[in-house]
Amino acid sequence: MGPLNGIKVLEFSGIGPGPYCGMLLADLGADVIRLSRVSEKGAHNKFDIHNRSKRTIVADLKNPKAIKEIKKIIKEVDVLFEGYRPGVMEKLGLSPEKCLKLNESLVYGRMTGWGQDGPMSKQAGHDINYISLSGALNAIGDQNSNPSIPLNLIGDYGGGGMMLAMGILAGVISSSKTGKGQVIDSAMIDGSLSLMSFFYSLKEMGIWKDERKSNFLDGAAHFYDTYECSDNKYIAIGSIESQFYKILLDKLELSDPRFENQMDQSMWKELKEIIATKIKSQSRDHWVEIFSDTDGCVTPVLNMEEAQEHEHNILRESFVNLDGFNQPAPAPRFSNDTVSIKHNAKEIGSDIDDVCDEFNLDKEAFS
Repeated sequence: MGPLNGIKVLEFSGIGPGPYCGMLLADLGADVIRLSRVSEKGAHNKFDIHNRSKRTIVADLKNPKAIKEIKKIIKEVDVLFEGYRPGVMEKLGLSPEKCLKLNESLVYGRMTGWGQDGPMSKQAGHDINYISLSGALNAIGDQNSNPSIPLNLIGDYGGGGMMLAMGILAGVISSSKTGKGQVIDSAMIDGSLSLMSFFYSLKEMGIWKDERKSNFLDGAAHFYDTYECSDNKYIAIGSIESQFYKILLDKLELSDPRFENQMDQSMWKELKEIIATKIKSQSRDHWVEIFSDTDGCVTPVLNMEEAQEHEHNILRESFVNLDGFNQPAPAPRFSNDTVSIKHNAKEIGSDIDDVCDEFNLDKEAFS
């Protein structure tokens, strides 16, 4: 059933990190009701992972009758969350103040790029903008080129959706103890900064240069980088600790004394060229076999198709095939609860009758 079984969540539909937050909660057993625009009714894409395991309703939020009925849902759910720009929910008559008057124990989650206040709070933005102000973007890429644009995992998903989910869960715990709900202001800029905490620490300790590809975790070191193999595929090397580094050198048959002082940054570029030549001489499969069952911290760089076929992912059932769609399984895992995917994303609006019956709502307001 999942550890969040019994928790009811009303999600105001958005894009990307908002639905991802709802997916995390639904994966863990929460009953997530996704409220979409009425114009989206009937749309269906079972491959929309973010909306798996959710119930779905639609409403015209400009219709006072719909707002009146939505308030009935708010009175009974544990969590409400939205990802609109600051002020939108207030204009709809669904401000945190009004909703908490309806439901004193409500956890009200709000996710934006810049936060609910501050000089940029009402401006548009995307992942690239949030991580540019956190220091994360400047730290990624080659030293003498533009910063590299990562997948939008740092700002949108890690700093946004996952942080909001964590904040909501903390709010639910507090509400269950005190009976008092509260507002969660989750800003992607704040979450991105939180994810950068380790690197701000290293910088202050004097062991991190604020320059791209100049440090042991950003691709500058010969023992922490990706290398191309003879078949134009890649392996990833992360042999940071000395005992793992020794295994790396042994398996690569590198006895050159220049490798002995692992942390001598003046040698990193030269040593990287030696390793690159060595790796390039054999296929990826060759190196996978060489480092198999060792602590050398060497793994193949897989594409998404290959990841689904990797033995470790298969044995841990890290992917779930549901209705012909192979998708990442819920995470994390629990010893006393079973987390599972109830169903793929449904046709938008398909649960209107069910939800209206449960909350005693006027169905005409959701048509």
